[in-house]
Amino acid sequence: MDRIVKLDGCLNFRDLGGYPTADGRRVRTGQVFRSDALHRVTPGDVARIRDELGIGSIVDLRSSGELRTEGRGALGAETIAFHHVPLFDGKVARAEGWGAVVTLADRYVLLAEFAKEPIARVIALVAETDVPVVYHCAAGKDRTGVISAVLLALLGVRDDVVVADYVATQENLDAIVARLMASEGYQKMLAALPADTLHAEAETMIAFLDGVRQRYGSMDGYARDAGVTEATIDRLRARLVG
Repeated sequence: MDRIVKLDGCLNFRDLGGYPTADGRRVRTGQVFRSDALHRVTPGDVARIRDELGIGSIVDLRSSGELRTEGRGALGAETIAFHHVPLFDGKVARAEGWGAVVTLADRYVLLAEFAKEPIARVIALVAETDVPVVYHCAAGKDRTGVISAVLLALLGVRDDVVVADYVATQENLDAIVARLMASEGYQKMLAALPADTLHAEAETMIAFLDGVRQRYGSMDGYARDAGVTEATIDRLRARLVG
């Protein structure tokens, strides 16, 4: 299926549904969406998001600085529920004994480790709402990619499918980066990142999933360690797998 939702203001707005699970079921469509910069949507996009997709909840993964600088855009005037859940809100320091952070996958594992509380909150928000929800960051690749991997793994989606969902960002990545570079705030952010950040390759997501499992045994183990209850995981699966 074509999961891409074509909007004028977003380049990476996609349905997280439709993927098969390992037990032969399927993630429901039209319930959870992932996106890039929702603050750039046009009035026409807003109408589609609100009326056609029926989205009733937005989870913003951007930092407080990004939200303050870039704002919420046209969606800020809507009555759609808004949840600001920054996965990091400043520098992420490595704990003593943590290995070198060299690759993009290393950064994802570090993010998952030090953003357990907000990641647990995102899982709960997705599980406990009865309306379609979208979560997003700036590019819809890194923070959004980590959340997507966690959710899909918890729903029982196979690793190769989780990886394919991550890699799908690569199709529009050049345009996404070009748009970010047009913003002074994001120019500084991108300039501070290592060169290997600006890709969405399969090896990165494979290594991230392996890294989480090495530490926690499974994505369920990671979620429980982050404080997600069994009831929330059960609710997530009941809501999104059919």
